[in-house]
Amino acid sequence: MSGQALMAELTQYRKKLEEATSRLAPYGRDYARREHDYRVELAKAILEERAKGIPVTIIGDVCRGRREIAKLKLERDIAETLHKSCIEAINSYKTHIRVIEAQIAREWGQAK
Repeated sequence: MSGQALMAELTQYRKKLEEATSRLAPYGRDYARREHDYRVELAKAILEERAKGIPVTIIGDVCRGRREIAKLKLERDIAETLHKSCIEAINSYKTHIRVIEAQIAREWGQAK
């Protein structure tokens, strides 16, 4: 690959890294918010079921089976997946950048 092509590819990956990095904080906030909402509603549901006399051993399962609680958990899990996939993308872009920089360094070293 030519030096110009490598530089263009390097620029492309640096831009992708910048974009992914800028998405990480909003994804993290969304994940934290959804985790909070899920836990608060789950705690409320557990208290409600406990007041009804449901045995402690099955309260968690009963509450997590409620449609609204299950939906909050799903939304939390989706937010977590987006956050983690963004982190993985960042790591992948960093690796690509290092490989390209090494290729450029080899080519410049050969040019001397």
